[in-house]
Amino acid sequence: MTIRGMCHCGALQFELETPPESVTECSCTYCSKVGALWAYYQPGQVRLTRSDRDSVYEPRVNVHHFCGHCGCTVYTVTPTWDPVTYQPDFSRLQWSVNARLLEDFDLSTVEHKSIDGRNMW
Repeated sequence: MTIRGMCHCGALQFELETPPESVTECSCTYCSKVGALWAYYQPGQVRLTRSDRDSVYEPRVNVHHFCGHCGCTVYTVTPTWDPVTYQPDFSRLQWSVNARLLEDFDLSTVEHKSIDGRNMW
């Protein structure tokens, strides 16, 4: 079952082979401002089908991709994080897809998690 997602104007579009099992709300200053709910995938599990206006914001270790036309945050490439030390593991990257952009997918059907990103790092 292919799940499709896109920014508001459609200039950035992607596909997922599997629906998210859960979504995560992070309270860090970036995530709380953009209002994303993140679904995590391994590299290769997300396929960009259109990237006409892909823009990047790279404040520290995360690389946030957003539409340069409508401004929607679409996905982030990030290291995995050690659950005890909260240190980044750059040898194991993951893609965080903004699940709010998924088309024809009911977010209420998956588990919602919260992390205190404002105080963890």
